[in-house]
Amino acid sequence: MACRIGELVLDCRDPETLARFWCEVLDFVVLDRDGGAIEIGARDGFGGRQPTIILSPSERPEPAKPRLHIDLSPTDRDQSAELERLLALGATPADVGQTGDESWHVLADPEGNHFCLLRRRLDPP
Repeated sequence: MACRIGELVLDCRDPETLARFWCEVLDFVVLDRDGGAIEIGARDGFGGRQPTIILSPSERPEPAKPRLHIDLSPTDRDQSAELERLLALGATPADVGQTGDESWHVLADPEGNHFCLLRRRLDPP
């Protein structure tokens, strides 16, 4: 039997703001609140088809470049339309040294956490 990712944990200054942002981006809902942390995920909850995300409050999230980031694939529109939607939700373009020839876009969430929007579409979960 292999392991499966159950949840991802993101230290952040403002879990409420990031919960609103990521719920809109991923079509997730708030699943739980515990001690200031907020768990968000698909409507089928923890253990479902997708991992949940724990937004954990931290006075000082690590300022160094994280070793892990989220890659997103559009499900119901092309990359350009999804890029417009993400920017309207509060994502901002991020420069991590890309050349401009990449097939993906590097963005940052409202707290500056980097994530990528890939070109390849995936079927909805």
